Amino acid sequence: MLSNQRTLQLSVGILALVSAASFTLLKNPPPPVSDNDDPKIKKLKLSEGFSAQHLYSPSENNQGSWVSMTFDDKGRMIASDQYGKLFRVKIPAIGSTAKVEVEKLQIGIAPNIDTTGMGYAHGLLYAFNSLYVMINNSKNNKIFPRKSGLYRLQDTNNDDQFDKITLLKEMNGDGEHGPHSIIYSPDKQSLYVISGNHTDVPPMDSYRLPSNWKEDNLFPLIKDPRGHANDRMAPGGWIAHTDPEGKNWELVSAGYRNAFDMAFDANGDLFVYDADMEWDFGLPWYRPTRICHATSASEFGWRTGNSKWSPTFADNLPPVINIGQGSPTNLLHLKDAKFPAKYKNTLLAFDWSFGIMHAINLKPSGSSFTATREEFLSGLPLPLTDGAIGPDGALYFLSGGRRLESDLYRVYYTGTESTAPVTAAPINAANTLRRNLEKFHVGGPNKEAVATAWPQLKSPDRFIRYAARLAIEQQPVAEWQDLALKEKDPVASTQALISLIRMGKGDKQNEILNALLAINIKSLNEAQQLDVYRAFELAFLRMGQPDATTKPKVVAYLNPLYPANTAQLNRSLSKLLHYLDEPSAIRKTLALMTVKEEPGTNALMQETATASSDLILRSSQYGGDIAAMLANVPPAQHTYYANVLTMAKTGWTPAEQDTYFKWFSNAFNYKGGRSYVGFIDRSRKLALKNVPDAKKDYFDKLSGAEMLSKSGNDLITAATPKGPGRFWNLRNGLPILEQGLTGRNFEQGKAMFAATTCKACHTMKGEGGSTGPDLTQLGTRFSAKDMLEAIVDPNKAVSDQYAATQFSLKNGGSIVGRLVNEDKTAFYVSQNPYSPETLEKVLKKNVVSQKPSNVSIMFQGLINSLNEEEFKDLMAYLMAGGNESNAMFTKAEVKK
Repeated sequence: MLSNQRTLQLSVGILALVSAASFTLLKNPPPPVSDNDDPKIKKLKLSEGFSAQHLYSPSENNQGSWVSMTFDDKGRMIASDQYGKLFRVKIPAIGSTAKVEVEKLQIGIAPNIDTTGMGYAHGLLYAFNSLYVMINNSKNNKIFPRKSGLYRLQDTNNDDQFDKITLLKEMNGDGEHGPHSIIYSPDKQSLYVISGNHTDVPPMDSYRLPSNWKEDNLFPLIKDPRGHANDRMAPGGWIAHTDPEGKNWELVSAGYRNAFDMAFDANGDLFVYDADMEWDFGLPWYRPTRICHATSASEFGWRTGNSKWSPTFADNLPPVINIGQGSPTNLLHLKDAKFPAKYKNTLLAFDWSFGIMHAINLKPSGSSFTATREEFLSGLPLPLTDGAIGPDGALYFLSGGRRLESDLYRVYYTGTESTAPVTAAPINAANTLRRNLEKFHVGGPNKEAVATAWPQLKSPDRFIRYAARLAIEQQPVAEWQDLALKEKDPVASTQALISLIRMGKGDKQNEILNALLAINIKSLNEAQQLDVYRAFELAFLRMGQPDATTKPKVVAYLNPLYPANTAQLNRSLSKLLHYLDEPSAIRKTLALMTVKEEPGTNALMQETATASSDLILRSSQYGGDIAAMLANVPPAQHTYYANVLTMAKTGWTPAEQDTYFKWFSNAFNYKGGRSYVGFIDRSRKLALKNVPDAKKDYFDKLSGAEMLSKSGNDLITAATPKGPGRFWNLRNGLPILEQGLTGRNFEQGKAMFAATTCKACHTMKGEGGSTGPDLTQLGTRFSAKDMLEAIVDPNKAVSDQYAATQFSLKNGGSIVGRLVNEDKTAFYVSQNPYSPETLEKVLKKNVVSQKPSNVSIMFQGLINSLNEEEFKDLMAYLMAGGNESNAMFTKAEVKK
């Protein structure tokens, strides 16, 4: 979700919703319910053969915005308002004309009903004749004083109401990165819980992933310039396993940013849908939303600021698939859905920001999986929160969260394909081997572990290597330290030495480095070379700089290899050599900063299943950031090198320093996420620490200091709002306008027209963009209320002339954009209002249908950075049609 944050605009990241029912299994589903004229259904894009029903609107019934759901043993849905109570829902069977019945749950035994109730739940699960509730709540909430944590609700007197509340585990964390979901174990005998990276790992009874985690990145640390997660350190978000009574807790997996949910497949493999950090768009450490295979003891490398690990690092695992930008909420597996066979090994991943259900089709690959992605369902807008497969095999899902309009839907199959149950394919030999190794992750030391796991350290399967290494790390170091130092196979040696670095006492650095130096690096493939470089990096991080005898040998080993022939190898080598302060590396790194596109860029593992350009017009809240970035994309690899060079203290020539610091001023001209400018400035300031005091002012100016605001987080332009802003809407904005606007500042109004990016898409008196309508005559045709409403709620009325179109494609996907031209064979679609000349060619033979989008191409929140005076000046400028002579701009006479 979303997790995700904005000071003045809604952020990426959020929650899960609810649904329940009283059903019977349907062998032959009835035809679709005739609600096709319902706008809530018309906005949905469904996969072929599926029908949808809009069942209920909690927000229309003053029941809040639902974000989590589960089904009880009677087929009823239990749901939670994000900032409110629990509700129980009885849903009529498919084809019934009966209405949904909703009751607010009362907790306790009359007359002593618990007045604080139960709610604020990001996760719900009915299991073991109990309702498990994951409360996510601020400690300072006086309205709902219960603390964050996992609670168990029971009905002890069989009156169909919960009267007993047991706190199983208190959690130190809250908010949209707090405690999240609860799910059944595959054998239905225990529970798994997941929490975001703002939730401390509570004390555990056992740890499959050893708890000696560190930040472990040589890349010079820069925390988020705007303060997000600056106090959150390793291991980030985590998964734990516990028994029904919550007595024994075991850490299973960690290293997530803000994964809201997880799901097991039919064979018990666990998957997680992890979040991105949208403020990092355009930066080399940005990680897209992704599906991870959460194997035993897995680590996925989230770290604060710019220290997130590369998926290539040997001590973490790569994603199954990168999806792209978004706010993950729900994840479910379709093994129990009454859907055609093609969906039986499919995950449904819910994206709140862009209103898409991604169908992630899993395919076994060695001991793990690969995946393809298609669009199962989408809506514009459709802030998806939670979902579940009901007892009837239909999909039930919720939209809402953050007090948005909330709705409950049902989706079921009405096509011609069989929906009969399909026996899950047995797991392959590699998967079985990995699971056998993972048995050594639990239960403490095992005499068979080292002998069993050691041969698998050189396995070609990365997940097997990882499982073997973690099995060894669970054993006493004395049992395998000598084996690690004497191992001759280069692959096994690398893995064993990484374990020794992580688990040893730190007194074997020279022996470890000499063992690494003995590896013939040129005999290895790229992935194996990267593992060797990671071992060097960990040795430096955990044990410091090599001594005076060993350091020259390490430099002599690494330096001839740099530059390498791929971008990822160059990232690793540049980091190591600049940490060792090798002077000749400066020239090499600066040369790489002039290369437009390095070979092997695919090795960076940033390819995504969704195109960023197709997301712009799916969200008026977040599309603007993506649009601005795609119009002027930063060179991420160059940014990486620039930050690495902040470690270089010696060996600079004057010409090299000039080149380097000029790079920073040029970098400020690109557009990234909200923290982009701040990160570049912090990197610039790190670099300035390495120049002589006499030249600091010179390089400070050369590197763009005069372009920056005082905080360094923004560029100074003629059109920068002073703020502080607010969430402008009709309620707080219209009374100001109704009082009348006089004595306004024309120049500031014109400046705010540019600052809020209105000018990028609209023309005023002949100046501006052409994506939207000319606004010169706006004040003669619309009232102040109409104008303000169009700004704060652009989706309410979308002009046909400027509407986007959603094209449904034969491959199950869709394209959203403004149709600007077409010929006999293709549509030409503009997807970026900030770069309208960039067109996507959509072949007509690939299009199944097209319909107008309900989402405006104008973004929401554009004026939320303005303070009241700036707001008044902008509105006066719009109402005056850019006419400086308008009476609103006449200065009030001063009374004598």
